[in-house]
Amino acid sequence: MQEYWELYMKNLEGKPSSIQFNAGISMDIDELQYSHPIVAFVKVKLKEPSEHGLIGEQEEPEILFMEDKLEASLIKFRIGKYVGRVISDGYVTFLFYVQFTYNWQDFLEFALEEFESYEISNGYQEDREWNYYKKLLYPTPKEWQLIQNHKVCDVLKAKEDNLHLARAIEHKLFFSNGDEKKDELVSKLDVKGFKIQSEIENEEGVKGLKFYRIDKPFYHDIDELTLYLIDLLEEYGASYDGWETSVVKS
Repeated sequence: MQEYWELYMKNLEGKPSSIQFNAGISMDIDELQYSHPIVAFVKVKLKEPSEHGLIGEQEEPEILFMEDKLEASLIKFRIGKYVGRVISDGYVTFLFYVQFTYNWQDFLEFALEEFESYEISNGYQEDREWNYYKKLLYPTPKEWQLIQNHKVCDVLKAKEDNLHLARAIEHKLFFSNGDEKKDELVSKLDVKGFKIQSEIENEEGVKGLKFYRIDKPFYHDIDELTLYLIDLLEEYGASYDGWETSVVKS
């Protein structure tokens, strides 16, 4: 089973929230829904949250240590999978999917014996459809795009790119249900200042377009641009497929 983790921000009930989840587990979700039908949680009240209700720098090492202990305990008692955590409104909630619950209390005692100074609650319930994973932890297409945006920005920044400098940013799209509206879309992109580079086709034979415009790839700017393009392309039966650009140093 492949395991890799992603971290992103979202809004939950009007509160900024940090979501970390095991993205690799999604590849085996059909099997896991059958074998691990119970969602369980450990909810911890932060002692010193940041002004936005997230983890403060002073407290982060202890919460990460608690997370490690929970994972170690999960392995020791062989009851399930750790799938992610939510940090929001002054709380950290660790989420698991388990096979059974008869030794749930043993799991908790072993994991949390060193954290008596924290206010901690816990519980579990049946969730055969894995709705907590799919609808709370797993990102929407737009949230996935923001994750990818920030990864590209981080790579550019590591190469000493000045993200505030405008340059040609290349984008790709593919038509979801045929390209009947291609001419209309090309006209719309032209009005918005985009230039078509070429027609493209993916490995499955789906047709698309490569296009570009002069923009800044700074985090907030590229987020606003790509979210706009996702909505725009959807109107014309197309899906957005990411961006790339060259490194531009100061």
